[in-house]
Amino acid sequence: MVLIAARCTVCDSENVVKCGTQSNGKQRLKCKECGRTFQLDYTYNGARAETKFSIIKMSVNGSGIRDISRVLGISPNTVLDVLKKLKIFLSMSTRNMQTLTLDKK
Repeated sequence: MVLIAARCTVCDSENVVKCGTQSNGKQRLKCKECGRTFQLDYTYNGARAETKFSIIKMSVNGSGIRDISRVLGISPNTVLDVLKKLKIFLSMSTRNMQTLTLDKK
């Protein structure tokens, strides 16, 4: 029996357990710390963290949605989803920054 050291992709914890399989037969894992489920290796490139980082980097440098999807080999809808989630995250963090500065006055 071979043990594979797995870390949570969200909280970087080593406290993970098996949590069934995907329809394609890949093993799912669940983090006991944050409760998220994930796979160690994804078949679709759009699910990888490196791809999401590349989407953000390319959009900041002025690449369009179609260009990003063509270069990375993913769907334009995936590019839009990543950028929408980034926009929501940034708006939430700027609101928190504004409330912190208002509280200090």
